[in-house]
Amino acid sequence: MLSLEEISDRLEIQQLLVDYSTAIDSRRFDDLDRVFTADAHIDYTELGGIAGTYPDVKVWLSEVLPNFPAYFHMLGNFDIRVDGDKATSRTILFNPMALGDNGQVMFCGLWYDDEFIRTAEGWRMTRRVESKCIQKIV
Repeated sequence: MLSLEEISDRLEIQQLLVDYSTAIDSRRFDDLDRVFTADAHIDYTELGGIAGTYPDVKVWLSEVLPNFPAYFHMLGNFDIRVDGDKATSRTILFNPMALGDNGQVMFCGLWYDDEFIRTAEGWRMTRRVESKCIQKIV
């Protein structure tokens, strides 16, 4: 049976995953500062993005995502594993993205493989890697 601390840790990490999606979907990229550690490694290359440290990827996101008129993140299958002050998770994402005003939509299905650390400010993500499940333009 999970302890109250383990339940709390898992819920806090799940909320962090939702906070990431909310920041991206609402285009509030500074909100990501409460999701990632300053030295976090992020790898979006599986779907054509970049890999690098959080500060570089944050700038890239703020430059690239405004090119898409609409998009959203729908997360599921939260597989969160806590080991003391470290944790990992694998989460599935459905992410449709409008490709302009012509009605074309790119449907992305992928896995987020993440690593976390407990900090004085709470849980923070130290690593995020995307793995593609499906990508189709309709």
